[in-house]
Amino acid sequence: MAESGETDWVSRFADEVISQAERRAPGEPIVCASGLSPSGPIHLGNLREVMTPHLVADEIRRRGIECVHLLSWDDYDRFRRVPAGIDPSWAEHIGKPLTSVPAPPGSPHANWAEHFKAPMTEALAELGVEYRGISQTAQYTSGAYREQILLAVRERAAIDAVLSRYRSKQVEDYFPYKPYCDLCERDLTTVTAYDDETTELAYTCECGFGETVRLAGHDHGKLVWKVDWPMRWAYEGVIFEPSGVDHHSPGSAWIVGGQIVGDVFGGEQPIGPMYAFVGITGMAKMSSSKGDVPTPADALEIMEAPVLRWLYARRKPAQSFKIAFDQEIQRLYDEWDALARKITAGQGQPAELAAYERAVGTAAGPLPATPHPVPYRTLASVVDITTGHAEQTLRILGDLDAIGSLDEARPRLDRAQRWVDDHLSADQRTRVRESPDEELLDSLGPGERESLRLLADGLDDWTIDALTTLVYGVPKIQAGLDPDAKATPELKAAQRSFFALLYRLLVGRDTGPRLPTLLMAVGADRVRKLVGV
Repeated sequence: MAESGETDWVSRFADEVISQAERRAPGEPIVCASGLSPSGPIHLGNLREVMTPHLVADEIRRRGIECVHLLSWDDYDRFRRVPAGIDPSWAEHIGKPLTSVPAPPGSPHANWAEHFKAPMTEALAELGVEYRGISQTAQYTSGAYREQILLAVRERAAIDAVLSRYRSKQVEDYFPYKPYCDLCERDLTTVTAYDDETTELAYTCECGFGETVRLAGHDHGKLVWKVDWPMRWAYEGVIFEPSGVDHHSPGSAWIVGGQIVGDVFGGEQPIGPMYAFVGITGMAKMSSSKGDVPTPADALEIMEAPVLRWLYARRKPAQSFKIAFDQEIQRLYDEWDALARKITAGQGQPAELAAYERAVGTAAGPLPATPHPVPYRTLASVVDITTGHAEQTLRILGDLDAIGSLDEARPRLDRAQRWVDDHLSADQRTRVRESPDEELLDSLGPGERESLRLLADGLDDWTIDALTTLVYGVPKIQAGLDPDAKATPELKAAQRSFFALLYRLLVGRDTGPRLPTLLMAVGADRVRKLVGV
């Protein structure tokens, strides 16, 4: 691991967190925190909310210091809207806690919150994220926060004073606690009276129901968000918790919470970096039932966990980045493999080494890895050309990279297969011609015919290196150059023309998978037949 103080953002935050913890609560386990609302699909932008404290907490654990990563499931939040693709009748549940809303039709889960928590929980396990999950429904309904609620209500004037600094208009009778209606379960309630001595609270609901309860024994409501968040910082002793850009504008929960946590709850605001947007490239076939936003589970179908971890580890929280679902994933994997080779050779820079080690394992140990990592773009080409046929795939990978069993190439092979199946558009799929394109062959000039003869004559050395040398060498030989000659602009143009001709003859279009891989997949006899030699 890179030494702290170098250009590694995780180590720098870990230093800062350890220092703060020693001042605030010496000898106690350090607490890092995240919060997720299972109101819909938990997407790859939300994953940054978890990965940022995970990486910091894991670095602290690597140093032998006890650290807890709390993940609050904000499942006691209100249900706000019915997503696209869900029966519009679910609108009758708007205003209820997420745990009181039925799961989407056909779901095996107990309620709406559990339905959207489940895939995220599985993804976090695959990513090696160790955390202690907290259901806010369980916390509120068990009375865990009862004293904090009573304190917030007693100090409502002080809270209102903080909030009023950022308001454009005054609010009368501010109250920081919102009951859920005991009849309809929704939060369409208005507090009409409160007695500080008895804690009797009267409310009415838009459904027509109203009642008086003792707040000291009432566990069917919650603090409003701008009070709830700082209350939890103090209650849990949080030292580190990041948040998105939306929480950092004037009057936002982070800004006002920083004042409320000390003024009301006697705590301190955590170290809290702002994290930037995570973009997506290539969202083909993302269904409306998934909310049109890819989730960590979607990403883990097409890339291995260490690669996804690496994307979050190598960028500082304030830096935005994109996750590729299109052809760019091949370039990403090339970069990842190049980094692995660099580190194996002992040439990695400290920050590169730190990000790589955080990607491939945690304080608890290494994550599962592909034993024989064939380049992703090669695997994608092979499974595309063979349409996933196992024996054909093994034959080609055996020739290409001495793979003796497909298990040696897994799980990367399975990820590439899924990417081809789900994200490679029909016009980019490779279909080798069944018979020669006689019309095209008849139209060729003497130079083009000679290039195809030179190719056919060289097909006997059936290795990827030999085939690579061959396809790049044919135009060199035709130009009277040595096969090792450096490419000039004219030679590059001749190579492009030759490649385009081969693609048209083999797959009926101008581009396709890397030619050496394609030739190996098609086989020498069939190549000779299709190029008319």
